[in-house]
Amino acid sequence: MSHAVLLVDDERFARTVYSDYLRGAGFDVEVAADAEAALAILQARRFDVLVSDVILPGSSGLDLLSAAKQLDPNLEVVMITALDKVDPAVRAMKLGASDYLIKPVPPEALQHAVHRSLVTRALLAENMALRAHLKLFEICQRLSATLDRDHLVPAGLAAVASTCGAEAALLAELAPDGSWVLSGAHGLEYQAAADLLGAARERLAGLAGGQPTLIELGQAGLPDRLAFCLPLVDEAGTIGAALAFPAGQPAREAVESAAFLARHLALALRNLGRLKQVEHLAYLDDLTHLYNTRYLDIVLDRELGSGRPFSLLFLDLDHFKGINDQHGHLSGSRLLVEVARVLRSCVRDEDVLVRYGGDEYVTVLTGIDSGGGLKVAERIRRAMEDHRFLSREATPLRVTVSIGLASFPEHASSKAEIIDLADRAMYRGKRTTRNVVYIASHDLPPARDR
Repeated sequence: MSHAVLLVDDERFARTVYSDYLRGAGFDVEVAADAEAALAILQARRFDVLVSDVILPGSSGLDLLSAAKQLDPNLEVVMITALDKVDPAVRAMKLGASDYLIKPVPPEALQHAVHRSLVTRALLAENMALRAHLKLFEICQRLSATLDRDHLVPAGLAAVASTCGAEAALLAELAPDGSWVLSGAHGLEYQAAADLLGAARERLAGLAGGQPTLIELGQAGLPDRLAFCLPLVDEAGTIGAALAFPAGQPAREAVESAAFLARHLALALRNLGRLKQVEHLAYLDDLTHLYNTRYLDIVLDRELGSGRPFSLLFLDLDHFKGINDQHGHLSGSRLLVEVARVLRSCVRDEDVLVRYGGDEYVTVLTGIDSGGGLKVAERIRRAMEDHRFLSREATPLRVTVSIGLASFPEHASSKAEIIDLADRAMYRGKRTTRNVVYIASHDLPPARDR
């Protein structure tokens, strides 16, 4: 494709000679006799190079140079003048001219100046593209390295929207049951984002190929809205989609950049999922698959910080050492796993079960005061008492449990205190009849070896 050149000179002979020569060199040339006509042409179409005389009727060539640069900052400008003076040349260069020629200008010199301007333009464009690619690469690096979901999703959606020239974007993730779940929005209220996702759900079903797609979303009572859909795909498959809402079709470069962003956002989301799995395993007891004491610390900090009432049950199996001695440690381990199953059947999903160590367990009953906690503790005690453990072995076992109960804020206001008071209450049960529930009291003696 030939490059477009606008030649501006008030001398007809100069216009004819220079334009004929430039056309002969393969350029697409238009001519104008003054600055006003040249500006009208520049507003109507795009040019690569402007060649203008400095002295023009009406506005000067320098005024034309300034106005042309405002219309298109990337336009290359070559100024020509019959005045062999330094000042106009300096002013022209300050205003953005790429070259300055003195009349009479040999045709070869004019062609060389135009070619040099085009090379400069290409280098500047390449430099801008490289900078844009570098910026995109840095954004993708930050996304890939982000392990905080609260930072990842907003940053990823803002980058997608900016790349697509959109004011708004949303993130939908694919749930295990195949449904699309809204998990973030940029430039949209939650309900508006939910409505847009609802309108897009049917179109999201065919995302297996992973290709960016421009779709129209029809909403009842509202005009259709364009959505640029970017599937989030990694080696394991489609994990979600980012939807940006531009005013029109994004440019090819924007589509490629947005697709690059989407791949890194998918990678970052997958890494977060894997991290969550690893963290989950780090908080599980290897034997019973209940939570461990590390997770108990997190839960207690969370509940104390919320200010809501909760109760903590400290449980200890009665005479467990005798079971190990009589039936062996393997049977004892199987019994501990079975105890965990019985405990799960006695509490809600939102309650937290912890293997505290050995044959000790802790249960955190969220949102439950001491009265409600006592009812749950009694339910656990009776369930343990009635259950036949290791029923597949030759001699099924009966196991009872002693339980201590402490509540926040009734009995304690700190993590260490509520554990200690529940432990003391449990120890009192161990010292008396066992198979009993005791509520915390500050006059109970400290727990000792049991």
